[in-house]
Amino acid sequence: MNNLLIAPVIIPLLTGMVLIIFQKNIMLQRILSLVALLATGVIAVLLMNRIKDGGIQSIQLGGWEAPFGISFVGDMFSALLLLATSIVAIGCLIYAFSSIGRKQEKLYFYPLFLFLITGVNGSFLTGDLFNLYVFFELFLVASYVLIALGGTQRQLRESLKYIFTNIIASAFFLIGIAYLYSMTGTLNLAHLSLRIAEIGQDGLITTVALLFLIVFAMKAGLLLFFWLPGSYSVPPTAIAAIFAALLTKVGIYAIFRMFTLIFYHEPQITHLFIGILAAITMILGGLGAIGFWDLRKILTYNVIISVGFIMAGLVSFTTTGIAGSIYYLIHDILIKALIFIIGGTIVHLTGTSDLRKISGLIRLHPQLGWMFFLAALSMVGIPPLSGFLGKVFTTQGVFESGYYWLGAIGLLASLFILYSMIKLFMNAFWGETILSEDEEKGTTKGLLFPIALLTVASVAMGIGAEAITGYVDQAAEQLLNPSLYIQAVFE
Repeated sequence: MNNLLIAPVIIPLLTGMVLIIFQKNIMLQRILSLVALLATGVIAVLLMNRIKDGGIQSIQLGGWEAPFGISFVGDMFSALLLLATSIVAIGCLIYAFSSIGRKQEKLYFYPLFLFLITGVNGSFLTGDLFNLYVFFELFLVASYVLIALGGTQRQLRESLKYIFTNIIASAFFLIGIAYLYSMTGTLNLAHLSLRIAEIGQDGLITTVALLFLIVFAMKAGLLLFFWLPGSYSVPPTAIAAIFAALLTKVGIYAIFRMFTLIFYHEPQITHLFIGILAAITMILGGLGAIGFWDLRKILTYNVIISVGFIMAGLVSFTTTGIAGSIYYLIHDILIKALIFIIGGTIVHLTGTSDLRKISGLIRLHPQLGWMFFLAALSMVGIPPLSGFLGKVFTTQGVFESGYYWLGAIGLLASLFILYSMIKLFMNAFWGETILSEDEEKGTTKGLLFPIALLTVASVAMGIGAEAITGYVDQAAEQLLNPSLYIQAVFE
């Protein structure tokens, strides 16, 4: 049964390789891509139930015992993220069917999409630090091509910034791996946890921990987000949505994994530093969200706000705070994909992303308007929608741990989100209708179904929160008890 752990990596990888051969058969590519993602989602559900009943699952590839072989480890945290990844990938893929264009579809869009999902899933499941680097590079290489798909001048300019930033971060990642291996003699995450617990997290190891934090902060957009607003606003909508939903979340996952499993011995240094970064990120992201009139920029700065808020729960280092971050992380994966495809649909209809040139869309497109309104309320944290529990538990955990200043900034960030979403809704959907149906630049044909799919998923997560409470609580407990992870790998 543990062989299920490698299926979320193998299925999209092999499917993507097969699709390269059938480059010109677009319909076959669409069907196989969708089937692969549906299969991955089913496996994520099976893994969640397996972990709920039997604890953390692990497998050692090639028959080598840990820590010498390649470990794949699935705890509840990674399984929940696998399921959320599958849902948004399906939504974005279906949206791409009607929006990406035949030219891009023939330029290996579907194989690249599946390779990106392979890298994301592998990052969530690997139990080895070097293989975490390998999976990072896999989804980054796919994203390098996807961000430039279309070949506009603005895309090429922003893609260069995105590529150079990630190359620098990857170089620092390798340096950190080399230092850690020289000090511990291992790269297996469970074995690293044991070794550092034995020798103690001295000043040098804490310095290496901060190096890893900088690397993953660049990937996640935690303070070092200078590359993000431009990079996430230039690709086609389906690609921008999957970027916003997943790519920063892999960096967040890596920070959670490293600073709950390995570098958890000096929280007064490492976790306080994370808290300071999170606070500054929320403030700067909030200022960007309320200061711009460009729809895409507003949405990308809201991605930045959420990164800081999710990290606040880790800083608290309490069960309540960690559980709140997990709730909010899953919610944010769903909701960011949703608002990005709604935003892209608005631009598709009007031909502009300047809010001052858009008005009254709700009269011609009421379904689109009210689905955006639901997404906006969820982002703010209005009960009983999906963002509510994450905000409540994260804030409660932060206050319980004594970081009152961080909790206050988190609440202020919610006001930034509220203002930016109201501005977007009132300008884009409310007011006098500027464009008639004949004057619109595009149509919503084929686009409303994936938007409705993600809206239903988000609302279901909020209203049916009780159904996933046990899973989230178990994920938080496993993160705060490294011995459970270590035992699963070495037993």
